Amino acid sequence: MPLSTSDIDYLRDLVAEQSGNVVSHRQAYLLENRLSAIASKEGMSDASQLVSEVKRTRDRQLQTKIAEAITVNETSFFRDIHPFNALKQQIIPDLIKARSATRSLNVWCAACSSGQEPYSIAMTLLDEFQELKNWKVRVLATDISEEMLAKGRAGEFSQLEVNRGLPARKLIQHFDRTGTSWTAKKELRSLIEFRRMNLSEILPSIGEFDIIFIRNVLIYFDQPTKEKILHRASKLLKRDGYLFLGSSETTIGITIPFERNQIDDTICYRFEQ
Repeated sequence: MPLSTSDIDYLRDLVAEQSGNVVSHRQAYLLENRLSAIASKEGMSDASQLVSEVKRTRDRQLQTKIAEAITVNETSFFRDIHPFNALKQQIIPDLIKARSATRSLNVWCAACSSGQEPYSIAMTLLDEFQELKNWKVRVLATDISEEMLAKGRAGEFSQLEVNRGLPARKLIQHFDRTGTSWTAKKELRSLIEFRRMNLSEILPSIGEFDIIFIRNVLIYFDQPTKEKILHRASKLLKRDGYLFLGSSETTIGITIPFERNQIDDTICYRFEQ
């Protein structure tokens, strides 16, 4: 049985409450498609029965599963290549000079999905900056979905996933073939810490960062939530640090303490000087 209008409205409210994400009416098709798999695992006939069960029992674990399933997890390696070029050509060299006394570098990759973005950052650090091997380097990757985090920790990707943005040279250098999939080598995986985090909630104590990636996720939040997220991120970014948003995301209409910077073809944000 297809989802009713009231079911769709209930699910949209549930997702907003659980994750802060706003599911538009245009994205309603995602609801039935993504919930069918959960319904099957729970021994139910379809998404409609699943929604009825959640309404009846208010099962928190099931509510969380639904919210995580509906949250968009679109990602790829070296997505919108320009930020990674900026890291390689200017940002990391500048930070290496600025952090020469502490010899530490901290990067936070928020809404990391299944891990392609933090793995892309880690590969950039390993391949381009040999001097960092003697530094304390931390790449923190966070996401709301435990399923995506588990995939990221495992570092295992299908042939289709590695074909999306990962150069053949880096694939051979950093991944081992495992049957029909590819698994990140230990040296690469050891750079990344995966941790569950909901951006719409008050952020836990996770330290300060030199670089923060919050890319291609703010488009799923309403304006007040975007502003809260960016204000919280500002408290975790060092005064000379760099913030990256998605290529289609802007801070227009949002009051935050950052100013827009351009490095070649890349837009990033820094504290107002």
